Amino acid sequence: MSGATLGKIGAGLVALGLLAACGGANEPQLMNLKSPGNGPDEFAILPTKPLQAPESYASLPAPTPGSANRTDPTPKADAVAALGGNPGRLSGGGVQDPALIGHTTRFGVQPTIRQELAALDLQYRRDNDGRLLERLFNVSVYFKAYRKFELDQYRELERFRRAGVRTPAVPPEQKR
Repeated sequence: MSGATLGKIGAGLVALGLLAACGGANEPQLMNLKSPGNGPDEFAILPTKPLQAPESYASLPAPTPGSANRTDPTPKADAVAALGGNPGRLSGGGVQDPALIGHTTRFGVQPTIRQELAALDLQYRRDNDGRLLERLFNVSVYFKAYRKFELDQYRELERFRRAGVRTPAVPPEQKR
């Protein structure tokens, strides 16, 4: 092959690589986690609760198709109960504690905060989407992009101790 032919092939490969790297530029993914196969998603499987025999079969409620079942998993309510809270307070679609709501909204509420944060996050991910080869080979750049926000837990521990905050449940520092 001549040098001109090799140059054309090389230019074509570079152009193809640039096009592949530009794909999906609308929504940058800093953490590239993909399942290697097309099997089930093990995180989507929730175990059901054990079946319970009622005290009286005559007092069973009528079936309600499409509604919740006693054996349906309720991970949020289970977590609230495990932490000593009242899972009944979760019903109604949100926090039902007026004191908590009053304290958290004492400086006002910004109704468009979710949209503004989503736009800022999208811009940050676009700005820190990695280099050309990182995008081309689907390399995760998540930890590099968010390194400046990383919390040094032992430096914070020392800061708390200097301020007089008791920290009795701190694990020992691991050798690096």
